[in-house]
Amino acid sequence: QAQLVESGGGLVQAGGSLRLSCAFSGRTVSDYVMAWFRQAPGKEREFVAGVTWGGGGTRYADSVKGRFTISRDNRKNTVSLQMNSLHAEDTAIYYCAAIATRFVVPVDASEYSYWGQGTQVTVSS
Repeated sequence: QAQLVESGGGLVQAGGSLRLSCAFSGRTVSDYVMAWFRQAPGKEREFVAGVTWGGGGTRYADSVKGRFTISRDNRKNTVSLQMNSLHAEDTAIYYCAAIATRFVVPVDASEYSYWGQGTQVTVSS
């Protein structure tokens, strides 16, 4: 009965910052990779950032490197995405995702087993 719930979305001006959080409730096991994806209207869902169970392995889309930081707290079953220097192109629905028994971060959405319902991020210029 694992469930992922995102929060922290909203409206922000270009150049601003926003922090998203994802709470993973229910039974969890070790070696879960957690990640963030986003989807803008008319576009396919794309990988944003991911982190391994131990927190030491992170992976970012080229479009967000240097601006976004992903982190996780396994004791609280949460994963966060700190977004800085936001662009209008970052506007999308952001989804939290997870997959078990992975030791590197997949970038293909089809490989993830658990998904949140998404939170809207809108960046205005």
